[in-house]
Amino acid sequence: MVNRPTIMKRIEPFIDTDLIKVLTGMRRCGKSVMLQLIGQELLRRGVHSEQILSLNFEDMDNRKLCTAEALHAWVAGQMENTAGRVYLFFDEIQEVSDWQICLNSLRVKYDCDIYITGSNAHLLSGELATYLGGRYAEFVICPFSFAEFTDLYKEAKGEADPAQVFRAYMAFGGMPFLLNLGLASEPSRQYLRDVYNSVVLKDIVRRHSIRDVDLLERIILYVLANVGHPFSATSISKYFKNEGRCAQPETILNYLNACAQAYLFYPVRRQDLIGKKILSVNEKYYVADHGLREAVYGKNTRDIELVLENIVFMELFRRGFHVTVGKLGAAEVDFVAERNGERVYIQVCYLLATQDTLDREFGLLAKIKDNYPKLVLSLDEFDMGREGIQHRNIRTFLKEEV
Repeated sequence: MVNRPTIMKRIEPFIDTDLIKVLTGMRRCGKSVMLQLIGQELLRRGVHSEQILSLNFEDMDNRKLCTAEALHAWVAGQMENTAGRVYLFFDEIQEVSDWQICLNSLRVKYDCDIYITGSNAHLLSGELATYLGGRYAEFVICPFSFAEFTDLYKEAKGEADPAQVFRAYMAFGGMPFLLNLGLASEPSRQYLRDVYNSVVLKDIVRRHSIRDVDLLERIILYVLANVGHPFSATSISKYFKNEGRCAQPETILNYLNACAQAYLFYPVRRQDLIGKKILSVNEKYYVADHGLREAVYGKNTRDIELVLENIVFMELFRRGFHVTVGKLGAAEVDFVAERNGERVYIQVCYLLATQDTLDREFGLLAKIKDNYPKLVLSLDEFDMGREGIQHRNIRTFLKEEV
């Protein structure tokens, strides 16, 4: 298993607390393996293996436990023979009827620490608030970061030049199962297309009873093509009208929200850096895994600036930043990333190949008159920082320890 230190660092403060830990995220992104990694961390801390009770409810052997009453009785029986705190790991908890009643009872009745995963088709943030009444902490599990993908690549291919590994990351993205395919080109793309189809069918179409699947797929392709570009439901509606297809803005917005609930897309709002307010129009959207974009839409190499921006956004999200797009007059700062009272402004570009590009990327950040760090990221190998504005290679930034 590839270690995932970034998300583990965010989970660790919640270990041995009264909150139920809920792992969510896009289908096949590694939630089940994350449970195993948490179990390994507990063992390193001195927890005995018999204190960890782990169940996957998609396993037919556990079907008899798929009611709240049966699961509760089983856990109670196990606890009678276990000394000390018990750690409960429940994978695909939605298979248990009235699971929330069972978990809430276990939490208050026994000395236990609970971790769960569930299908996005049944376990969404809004439902968690209803089911668990604020007594939970949610952690969104993302596909592999570049640092994690590097470990995966070494397992599959052996040591390689960092630029070569990054090219592979650009093409394949970070879905964990790619390791099992040895990063072979066509099998990997077929797998990614199958993941995409599964997300669309099970987590979006079935979950939301969407009838116009063709319209949904057209909207998804539009977003994939325009990753990192600001747009609104109204602008998509006008685009489809020009293409001879009628689609109401409200319907488009509902479909976009359904995609976000399935963790396929992440909407990012814009804020006015002068007026200090969040803008309500023209959000940007980023895809959870750029490898899916390549498998379904293609053109990652042609659209390299958009894909690099997508990769940087997902890295900021993994690191726990709240991210917005900064509006500065008629121009935009790619990312305003905030965490624990700190802020950093980030511009992303492919190469600082011309003076005009240098002036554009650094000049925009220079107009921001505060003392927070300002950073330009590109694939250039040499440091071009100036006037207090830092410059770093994107690969270096992505592999920094958080």
